[in-house]
Amino acid sequence: MSEPQTEEGQSFISHLVELRSRLLRAVVAVLLLSAALLPFSDQLYHFVSAPLLQFLPEGSGMIAIDVAAPFFTPIKLTLLTALFLAMPVVIYQLWAFVAPGLYKHEKRLAVPLLISAVILFYLGVAFAYYVVFPLAFAFFVGTTPEGVAMMTDISRYLDFVLLLFFAFGMAFEVPIATILLVATGITDAETLAGKRAYVIVGAFAIGMILTPPDAISQTLLAVPMWLLFELGIVFSRLLIRKPAETETESE
Repeated sequence: MSEPQTEEGQSFISHLVELRSRLLRAVVAVLLLSAALLPFSDQLYHFVSAPLLQFLPEGSGMIAIDVAAPFFTPIKLTLLTALFLAMPVVIYQLWAFVAPGLYKHEKRLAVPLLISAVILFYLGVAFAYYVVFPLAFAFFVGTTPEGVAMMTDISRYLDFVLLLFFAFGMAFEVPIATILLVATGITDAETLAGKRAYVIVGAFAIGMILTPPDAISQTLLAVPMWLLFELGIVFSRLLIRKPAETETESE
């Protein structure tokens, strides 16, 4: 009885060693990108703040309430940008650790889903920056009461845009979530299609919570979520076979 326990313990330790190796590679990738981007930290912050600065009155700008904010805020953005750019490497390392324990048909489905998830997250962030930010900041600046000077703190602005980046990035993962629900057998494409009305209402509710209080921003989040949900249903019908179809083919 001692030998199987020893082999099991050695297997567990070897898995921990491999996981540590994979995580170290991911961390090294993030650190290398951070070192490469650090000299351009101020330019990165200017790029992120450009959607707001273009709508501020002439002669006005952003402020720093905390003494160390002008130094630490661009560095924080640089580290998060490095993590954002290194995400394919991080996901690949996690995939390389998990893949040996998956079946062949699970691997065939997981690889395109992982690639699609990364691309969709990037698309969500780009959509927030190039479409939502200009409309939202134009609304905020345009509704500033007369006699009030709009001066935004750089740290709070960064927290605000990072929240929207994350919200839109995750919202664009709706097709992946839809396919996974069908693939795991929790539901099927027909049932999800029958819940379309609830999904639309839920998308607008999420848009109301996560976006600025204007109808344009809410719609810009809700409508893509609904369309991506429909796209997820289409791909789940194409990629996920019903058990009856699988049994027929095997016979």
